[in-house]
Amino acid sequence: MFKKLVTLIGLFMVLLCTAQNDQLFEQATDAYNAGDYGKAVSFYNNILDNGKHSSALYYNLGNAYYKQNKIAESIYFYEKALLLSPNDQEIKTNLSYAQNMTIDAIDTMPETGLARLYKNVTGKLTFDQWAYLGITFMILFVLLYILFYYSNYSTRKRFTFIGSLLALFFCIISVLFAYVQRADFDKDQPAIVFAEESTVKAEPNTTSAEVFVIHAGTKVNVLDQLEDWKKIKLTDGKTGWLPQDDIKLLKDF
Repeated sequence: MFKKLVTLIGLFMVLLCTAQNDQLFEQATDAYNAGDYGKAVSFYNNILDNGKHSSALYYNLGNAYYKQNKIAESIYFYEKALLLSPNDQEIKTNLSYAQNMTIDAIDTMPETGLARLYKNVTGKLTFDQWAYLGITFMILFVLLYILFYYSNYSTRKRFTFIGSLLALFFCIISVLFAYVQRADFDKDQPAIVFAEESTVKAEPNTTSAEVFVIHAGTKVNVLDQLEDWKKIKLTDGKTGWLPQDDIKLLKDF
């Protein structure tokens, strides 16, 4: 009896929280459409405080900050939205608009043809989607093998056997891509610079030599941390140390 009561209370709280978040989302949308972007941001952040996050929520936050000309914040939330929906063209378009308003113009290190092909193929789906696809192919393999085992006709046996082998092959490929995508995701620690201007040092202390200067909205990749300093790398290959308070990590879900 007690377990059932706890379950019912838990279910009620989930439904109540969902209804509250839906109401906040509607209020945020109304505020955004009315041009009150600061109020919209407040409502969206209340949803985040409730533990709810989604690509749509981050995208709308990015739009609201962009309307307020807060470029670093808008880029930050567009990038977070892309982490959840990496192939969303609308997010990419709005992100490019925001990036065009940043001060720093940083080149990207050239990639080999093989590296570009690898990213184009594996980047079509997230690691979760590749994993689900692998499970689908595994189920298909089992079904086709059962049909092959119980089939009485040679032609049907041939097609089901070949089909089962192909399903197994694509299952292995999908699982491999899921593993590689997950490894790449865990390895990268992207962040956005929030300080209006940040001096990047050669070593993690204030007295070391200045390497370069970056500004708000620039995307970096965090390589290491030492006390209150983080070692970062730019897309052009430059590295250095800056205070950890100058940046915000994107994968802080």
